[in-house]
Order: sequence, then structure tokens, then C-alpha cells
Amino acid sequence: MRVIAGKYRSRRLQSLSGLDLRPTADRLRETLFDVLTAGNPDVLEGTAWIDLFAGTGAVGIEALSRGAGMVYFVEQSARATELIRTNLKTLRITANFRVLTKNAVGALRELESSGVKADFVFLDPPYSMEKTYRQTLDLLCHSNLLHPESTVIAEHHKKFDPGEAYAALRRYRKLVQGDAALSFYHSF
Repeated sequence: MRVIAGKYRSRRLQSLSGLDLRPTADRLRETLFDVLTAGNPDVLEGTAWIDLFAGTGAVGIEALSRGAGMVYFVEQSARATELIRTNLKTLRITANFRVLTKNAVGALRELESSGVKADFVFLDPPYSMEKTYRQTLDLLCHSNLLHPESTVIAEHHKKFDPGEAYAALRRYRKLVQGDAALSFYHSF
């Protein structure tokens, strides 16, 4: 597993064996960022991200590598949050991030009460936690964390559909790659 592009391009990231981590594959991460930048890499400059169910932190680290101004890594496993910190330290990333060792609901409520506004929210719970996708998307669409231009991306199994719409949050694109899929949502 490596950083695909940007400041930390080609640098390796660590993972943990024995944990139920399923890091977003390099190829899928590359596709995700290709879609978001659509040929304009500067679009990520200074953006705020929430990386929910962050695991290794690969998506948030990729965002930082490509110019994100702030990334909130949310992971409830203490071992995984320590891994995120290790990956950040290995890359000598010392600013523009916060690691929260909390479940997604608790972290989102804390971030909302702190006045955080996210340009991008990426969620990737374990594929078997289908109910968690719906709960998280529903919570996000009713929160003040999003603004009208925010994008929410859910990585999920290709055979599972997290849903077309949650209040004003609507899916506008779905990409399938191998067994994984990415659903992209905007407020409409």
C-alpha cells in the first residue's frame, strides 16, 4: 500500500495483520481522487476532510498529500489509530490533521459541536456493517458538518447499495472496481 500522488507520492504506508482492516486498495484510491479532481488537482487545495472508519488512514493521508488543508481521521480501534499516527509520523506529517479514537457517531457529533465544516467525507465501514452505512449517511445529511458543495463518498461492496438519497443528500455517481464500489453524494 502506498501514497498514489502529491507530496508523499510512492511512499509506503503500514497496515496491521490480524485486525479486520481492509485498506482502500491503491487502484480504487487512485480512481477516487481522479474522479474528485477531474483533471484539476488544485481542487483539493486547502479542503477539509473527514475520513470515517479510517483504518490505516490511507485515504486521509492521500488527501493531505494532494493538498488538503485539514483531515479528521476517525477510527474507534485504538490499535488502528496508533497505526494512523505511525503512518503520519513516518511521512513526517506533523500538522493539519486530528486523530479521533471514537465511533463514527460520537466523532461526528463532536466535530459538529466544534463547528467543523467538511468539503469531503469518506466513509468505509466494514462491508458487513450495512446498517452503519445508512445510519452514518442519515446522520451526515441532518448535520451541520456539510455545506452545499460538500461531497460524501461511501466505499462499499459492489453487491450492496447504501441508498440513492438521504434527505437532500443524493447519489450522483457510482463506480464499481473489482468487489468494491464507490458511491458519490452531493446535496441537491
